[in-house]
Amino acid sequence: MSPTMPRIDVPQDTSDDFDASACEARLVESARGGSEDAFAELVHRYQRRVQRVIGRFVSEDETVADLTQETFLRAFVRLSQFDPSRRFGPWLFQIGVNLTLDHLRQKKRRIWWSLFSQTGQDRTPDPEMADPRVKIDLQQEVQAVLEQIPEKYRTVLVLRDLENFSTSEIAAVLARTEATIRWRLSEARQRFAVLWAKRSALAGTTLPGMADDTVSSGKDALGDETEVE
Repeated sequence: MSPTMPRIDVPQDTSDDFDASACEARLVESARGGSEDAFAELVHRYQRRVQRVIGRFVSEDETVADLTQETFLRAFVRLSQFDPSRRFGPWLFQIGVNLTLDHLRQKKRRIWWSLFSQTGQDRTPDPEMADPRVKIDLQQEVQAVLEQIPEKYRTVLVLRDLENFSTSEIAAVLARTEATIRWRLSEARQRFAVLWAKRSALAGTTLPGMADDTVSSGKDALGDETEVE
């Protein structure tokens, strides 16, 4: 049995379906032809889920809103480059995910520079933040573990297990083969399981949502399989 993340219920929205219906295809075509009303309808259909996906990676509400707005702005500017034979949803999410990951990379670089510039200064940690027994909610626990997983695995895990994207949809969003996505997902789940167990041990309790035997069921099942690009 493959390790899985603790389930965080996500409200279902029928407007978020990736089904490239005839109606949506007409909207995209009209938007490409310059119809602002058609593009506004596409924004209405996808805004909530784009914002939610970005919010899985970024905690600041203002930044989430800015990245969501920038996603749709770039999509509008690039509509002429959109291939009508593709599905609009994965193309849009590809823009949003890439923007978000670029933001996180820039943020990480700024943090490193800040740390170097503060060498020798007193950076005594907040006692509450330093105490692993401080109670925080499940979503915060999941986010803390996700941040320890390398980006290429974390992205697949978030899209599949938190946002319920299919393997083919993730492959389209990340421009990778489905075989690569399946491999990364298996690796990501195993890494999450190990980190989750360690966090439980530090907290002195069993965190909810993770079965006791999940940690031992991961990499052994993968054998010597390597990532396929």
